[in-house]
Formats: sequence, C-alpha cells, structure tokens
Amino acid sequence: MEPICVTSDAEEFTCNAYLVLGEHPTLVDAGTMPGVVDAIREHTDELDAVVLTHQHTDHIGELDAVLDAFDADLYAYGDHPRRTHALEPDETVPIGDEMAEVVYTPGHASDHVSFVTETKLFSGDVVVYNDGAFDDGSFGRTDMAGQSRERLVESLHDLLDHLPETVTAMYAGHGDVFEAEEEGDGVRDVVERALERAERREPKYPEQ
Repeated sequence: MEPICVTSDAEEFTCNAYLVLGEHPTLVDAGTMPGVVDAIREHTDELDAVVLTHQHTDHIGELDAVLDAFDADLYAYGDHPRRTHALEPDETVPIGDEMAEVVYTPGHASDHVSFVTETKLFSGDVVVYNDGAFDDGSFGRTDMAGQSRERLVESLHDLLDHLPETVTAMYAGHGDVFEAEEEGDGVRDVVERALERAERREPKYPEQ
C-alpha cells in the first residue's frame, strides 16, 4: 500500500508526514498541520508508531497530539521525553508491511536518519526531489547553526551504500514524491544528482 501524505492540505509550513498502512500502521514524521490527527483518522483508527527522521520543528509540531490520540510508540534517534524506542544505525524497524533499515544521515540535523525498505526510501530532509533550488535531486540546507555540508555529503555517500536497486520510490520531507518509471531515472539517480550538487560546496540558495 502506498504511503499517504496526511499533511498535503496544510496551509502552514510543514514537512510531508507519511501514513503507511499495513500490518504495522506507521506515521513517518508528524508535521505541524493542525488537524493532522483527523487526517490520519480518515484512513485508520490504529497507529502503532511514529518514526522520526529528525526533530526539527516542522517535523514534530503535532507529535504530541498524534501520540496522545493513538497511544503510539515513538521511534527516534535523538533524545525525546516521549521516545519509547531509541533508533540505532543499521537496525531494522517495521513500517507498514515492510521492514526498514535505519541509515544515520546527519548534516542537515545531527539526529537525522533515513529509512530504507526494499521498495521505498523515506529520506527526510537529507535528500529531496524538488525544493525550489533544484528540481530533480536536491539536498537539505546546511547553512544554519549545527549543520554541516561536509557531513551531509558523507551521509549521501552512506545512503547510496545502503540503497538497493529495488527501491523505486522516494518519500522526502519536502517537495514531491519521486516514483521511478520503467524508462527513466531511478531513485539512485536522484540521490547521485543531489550528492554531486552538494559536493560543489556552493550556497544552495543565492541569499545564503
């Protein structure tokens, strides 16, 4: 079953929060959209877990509301008072009907992880398909305190090392979902373009 972006109707700045149904109903990031609980309930009454790519405000603004509404477990790499499971690099966690490998991908955030299943990449903000800077492979901003372009570049290399050829869709924290077609670029191509652009060490946006 394909992930559902439950923050797609947001009028405020938020991340993409993905509801993945199946044996283990899971929300990847919570976003900041008021009413996200109602959006989730349009599809399910049960939520096993929320898994966080990282804890920037746009990814956790409605986290407490979601946890309260569904009594869900919280999987996170960084400390959080409501965390029930501390994520470790290279472990696997259930998301929907698949198991996802946890890949530690800091640079945009020190606690950033990505989730890789046999068919999907949940990349958070380390790599996105389009974001206004680039339209077919971009990378998370690294110009704010606590961020590092050098570490993000390392993370993109690590992500490629953990990315099987069977992955055909990328669900990023911002921008559009990327789904590979039979003829054309695949998810690896998108990540490799983002890496090449990040390695230029140039400002992502002109005003930086």
